[in-house]
Formats: sequence, C-alpha cells, structure tokens
Amino acid sequence: MAPRSRSHSIPNPAFFAQTLGSAVAVLILVLLSAAVRIPKPRAPLDAPGANALMAEEFPGLPIEALWLARDGKGAVARSDDRALVVQRIGDGYVARETAWSDVAAAKFKDGVLEVRFADVTAPRLRLAFDAWPAQQRGI
Repeated sequence: MAPRSRSHSIPNPAFFAQTLGSAVAVLILVLLSAAVRIPKPRAPLDAPGANALMAEEFPGLPIEALWLARDGKGAVARSDDRALVVQRIGDGYVARETAWSDVAAAKFKDGVLEVRFADVTAPRLRLAFDAWPAQQRGI
C-alpha cells in the first residue's frame, strides 16, 4: 500500500483579511472599554449642587439642615427623623436614606464621619468634615 500524500493548503487571502479584521475589532473594543473606565473629573459638590442632588434623589423630602464634606465629595442632610446622604463614588454619586439617630451617633474620628449601612453595594459612608456639628450641638 502506497503512503498517502499530505497536501498542505495555504489559506486564501480572505481568511487573512477576516482574521486581521477580527483582531482590529477586538483591539478597538478593548481600548474603548479601558477609556470608559477612566472617571471624568468632577467639580467639588457645593451647596446649590448638593441641594439639587438631594431634590433629585429624595423628591418631596424637606431639607432642614445640610452639611457639605470639606473636600466636596458628599453631603449629609436632615429631613425630620431621616438622614439623607450622598457620596461620590467614581464619577457618580450614591444616595442613601437612614435614621437620623444612626448618623448623629456615627463614629467621627480624625475629621472623618463614618456611617455603616447594611447594603453590600455601598456598605459605608465616609466623609471628611472639619467638625461634625450634629454631635456637638445635639441636632
């Protein structure tokens, strides 16, 4: 029995064009996803911006008092017996509502207020204040 001859076929140019096109498309998608992850610079939160953000996140709740973090990365507001908090995470904000007593009694050490939440997506609030007036004045 005679040995079979193996024929090695060279892929045609269409194969190379399709492979190259796929590689370029994957590269573009990787670069695009990397660019999307870069947070956009945001101006520090000021009083009008914090009030607008609170009104958007907590519509219809009256704001009795508002405290801005000294670095502009968040705010705490009091509405009756509720605490409304916003904190910058990446290039957006996370908003939480909790009992005012939890925030008033929260740990304030070295100029940082830390409030723990039972939410795995945003387990705690950490904002820097020069002083935490809610503890000083018993608000």
